[in-house]
Amino acid sequence: MVRKVWKFRNDKIKPGAVKAAAEQNGIPPIIANVLLNRGIEPSEFDAFLSKSKKNVKNPMTMLDMEKAAERICRALEGKEPIVIYGDYDVDGITSTALLYEFLSGLGADVIYYIPDRKDEGYGINIMAVNKLIKQGLKLLITVDCGITAIGEVEFAKLQGMDVIITDHHTCKERIPDAADAVVNPKREDDEYGFDGLAGVGVAFKLALAVSMKMGIKASETFDKYCDLAAIGTIADVVPLVDENRIIVAKGLSKLSEPKRPGLRELFKIAGISGKPINASTIAFAVAPRMNAAGRLGTAKTAVELLLTNDDMRAEEIAAELDRENKERQETEHQIHREALELIANDPNFSAKKVIVLAKEGWHNGVIGIVASRLTEAFYRPCILISINNGVGKGSGRSIPGFNLFDALTECEDLLTNFGGHAVAAGLGVNENSIDEFSKKINKYADGVLTENDMIPSVKVDCILTEHSLSLNMAKVISMLEPYGMGNERPVFVLKNAEVINVSAVGADKKHLRMRIVGNGVPVGCIGFGFGEYADMLKPGSRVHIAFRFDINNYQGTENLQLQIADIKTAG
Repeated sequence: MVRKVWKFRNDKIKPGAVKAAAEQNGIPPIIANVLLNRGIEPSEFDAFLSKSKKNVKNPMTMLDMEKAAERICRALEGKEPIVIYGDYDVDGITSTALLYEFLSGLGADVIYYIPDRKDEGYGINIMAVNKLIKQGLKLLITVDCGITAIGEVEFAKLQGMDVIITDHHTCKERIPDAADAVVNPKREDDEYGFDGLAGVGVAFKLALAVSMKMGIKASETFDKYCDLAAIGTIADVVPLVDENRIIVAKGLSKLSEPKRPGLRELFKIAGISGKPINASTIAFAVAPRMNAAGRLGTAKTAVELLLTNDDMRAEEIAAELDRENKERQETEHQIHREALELIANDPNFSAKKVIVLAKEGWHNGVIGIVASRLTEAFYRPCILISINNGVGKGSGRSIPGFNLFDALTECEDLLTNFGGHAVAAGLGVNENSIDEFSKKINKYADGVLTENDMIPSVKVDCILTEHSLSLNMAKVISMLEPYGMGNERPVFVLKNAEVINVSAVGADKKHLRMRIVGNGVPVGCIGFGFGEYADMLKPGSRVHIAFRFDINNYQGTENLQLQIADIKTAG
């Protein structure tokens, strides 16, 4: 088991601050404690907890949004052919479906285009642009891509095609300034006030802006498309704070009874119909099936799933995505095994702070998932590279303290292209440059990452006091949903709990089921990935548990359950 450090979030909160904030806002002290831990001021509690649409920012305050909305309105008036150019992940899929359906509803002459992951790769490419120009398309709108496509945009403009960029990825020193509008809240000169939107969030705000221009109630547009915006936002793992929190909360409410036939069928095949829908449900049951289309087949299938009104076709597509997801899982397991073999055979592995692995034939649609698993297992940044005919396509994931985008910028001379975020990025590299790239990024990491940075931590909100371990408290804590990056599920510590019984469960005995008595209350616990502890703990053992409140609903009966984040033996 990996050693973890428990870091208490509330160590900087002044004495009496929790009580005062709780009384000021009329909320339980434990909720006030968690909100203060997240750096939220007492005056902001109501906005955070209410998740009201009134706190959504005016889209027109985003740089170039006015230009983009005006250009689209002109295209609508002139019946100009429009193409929405998307991406093949869930963020890009939902962005494409949202903007296509919105513009179609306004009578636009519009199509959508998503590049093939294997043959074309991420983002705008000149061959695709040329093909679209020959089809007579006059306006190209990107969603979830385009912020680095300087040459491609210049080519389109020279051929008489106008271009609107909407993106949320990190900007390089120069943006595609030949475009008619570049809408990205991460632009250095943008004063919008929140740069954490997903690609679908930016596309969503564009739809709201066009609505305002055309005299359509923005609130109606919000309600109609917040379901798609929520799915893409959750899937892209952007911070669930500020506007994202509102978008996801309102979207999840709509998704509890999905109106789209495709989502209804996907929910059925995923086994979540009629069950509570939260951010975790979307992240683990819905998003992987939608993502499978772009990873192994064509993402257009997933877009069609979201757009179709035909129940029979929706059922067919949902079944197809489920099959592709199972195939994706098998491919993922195979690459994971091969990656572990490469690690085992590397005598210098322990000295490297960044894992860089490459192999001919790895499926470039799956390597990102495996990189994420290896990052979690070894707690260090990981980049997997699929080689095909001497050309490598890589996908990386990182840990706190190591900005992957900045690291790739330092290695730019060895890469054919790259883009992404601090925690996730993609890259292109020639096979003969991979070894040098690995050395260079590790040298950069030596100057950035300390040994302490590479010890995983559990961020704890507070130690649980007496009378706080109850089903009612679990329901009180749910006020803080939806959870995600930036608003993680709160973690509490229960000290000196006594183990009553313990066992390893699951087909491979990887998980831990345990019953304890803590603060005088008997309660069940589940620890995913903690199966090894079954041999270490015995009835009568005393443990400190870091946990998240959970509610186990079995045959209509709700019971308190603790989801284990970490265990330490008492003393």
